[in-house]
Amino acid sequence: MKVVDDAGLTGLVAALPDGATVAISGAGGGLLEPDEAFCSFERAFLATGRPRGLTLIHALGMGNRRDTGVNRFAHEGMVSKVIGGHWIWSPEMLRMAQENRIAAYCLPSGVLTHLFREIGAKRPGLFTHVGLGTFCDPRQQGGKCNAAAVEPIVELMEIDGEEVLRYLPFKVDVAVIRGTCADPRGNISAREEPADLDSYAIALAAKASGGIVIAQVREQVGAGSIRPREVTVPGNLVDYVLPCPGQKQTYFGPYNPALAGLSDGKERFDTMPESHIVRRIVAERAAEELQKGATVNFGFGMSAGVAEIVARRGARADYWFTIEQGIHNGQLLTGDLFGSGAHPAAIMSSADQFDLYSGGLLDQTFLGLAEMDGTGSVNVSHFGGQISGPGGFIDISQGAQRVVFCGSFDAKGTRVSVRDGTLCIDRHGEVTKLVARVEGVTFSGSEAVRRGQRVTYVTERAVFELTPEGVELTEIAPGVDLQTDILDRMDFAPIVRGPKPMDARLFRDIPAPAVVP
Repeated sequence: MKVVDDAGLTGLVAALPDGATVAISGAGGGLLEPDEAFCSFERAFLATGRPRGLTLIHALGMGNRRDTGVNRFAHEGMVSKVIGGHWIWSPEMLRMAQENRIAAYCLPSGVLTHLFREIGAKRPGLFTHVGLGTFCDPRQQGGKCNAAAVEPIVELMEIDGEEVLRYLPFKVDVAVIRGTCADPRGNISAREEPADLDSYAIALAAKASGGIVIAQVREQVGAGSIRPREVTVPGNLVDYVLPCPGQKQTYFGPYNPALAGLSDGKERFDTMPESHIVRRIVAERAAEELQKGATVNFGFGMSAGVAEIVARRGARADYWFTIEQGIHNGQLLTGDLFGSGAHPAAIMSSADQFDLYSGGLLDQTFLGLAEMDGTGSVNVSHFGGQISGPGGFIDISQGAQRVVFCGSFDAKGTRVSVRDGTLCIDRHGEVTKLVARVEGVTFSGSEAVRRGQRVTYVTERAVFELTPEGVELTEIAPGVDLQTDILDRMDFAPIVRGPKPMDARLFRDIPAPAVVP
């Protein structure tokens, strides 16, 4: 192991061969993001034009939508191929993909995490059911996201009479990871970070491929300072350590022991009351589906409001909360800090967490809903010809026994109000979300029926259930008209067999929170 500074790492990066494959770890909000190391890649390329034509691979999305994270690699000629689990944090990389300036691929975050592990063990790829029937299936897009993506990265196989997908292995030349500290032998500990993510899997993949591992840390510590169980990546897998004393825990401030589960558990993070009518109604209705004692996952966006409701009710002990970043229980945070939690009960690696999901050990999941169609399929990954990426959505939704999708009925300009226990549609949205066919299949309704999953779709004006015969309208908000407010605003005809009214208590008037000057 060699300790390097910014200049040394920049020189090292400039000497990498063109076309190298670089695997990076991190997640939204700056979670475990080695951005100073990424800066060295950016500096080397801007100063020398090297290395060129990189293949960049990341299981989770990272960046601030401007200049950090994946944004450091979004320069013409720097990368030629990107395989990402989540893309939205780098608008320039998205533009490069849309304009076919790079070959763009997207795979589920859990698939990529597990594929790194398989590469590290020199096994012949990842064999899994995850992705069947979705845009990752080679019978659809095979994970390809633009015309420049022509190389196959997944194939359909049959094992013991069952269809599976084989995600093809690749060589990893460079792994870039982050921890809190490193000792003299190169052992890396993430003991004060909010998550472990896929650091070990990525490092293992690089070393098994004959590549190098670069670890950014906040500080160097003495021999014996890291307890054995605090080692995230052992020193024999680490080649270079970049100390960064100014390293932040997240984008939003200095290190907070609560996020690493190291505090006394007394600090509370404010849960803001939901003032947006649609989001509140959807979250409260979805929360009715919670089952006490269940192991539950929450996705990003509107569905995260369900976790906030549980927290406000003081009922977290009634459920076992998990999120894909490896967090168990505690107070799950939302917004740009989604993926971390205050006072977690356990912090696992992403690979271990996705094993739990893939193995069907998740009782319930609450996920977002951008588009749905008459087959019950859902899209949260493809919009207007652009890819946003599913993150862990596919891994989670295919493995959960019970799936609840949460979203508004339509979008762009929708205005609603509540009055005396009824919902008033003041203005319909310009964008139809219940479409004839989703733009990209992130969740397959037909596969869900085959798996025997129970699936519910919650909106502010109607609730739907997936049945073997199709999507059934089961509940209607009081005050809306079935024909003009629902059926005429859908591009497919649901099954209608006497839907019941949604609970009138969902449509109570709640004063907007006071504005603090």
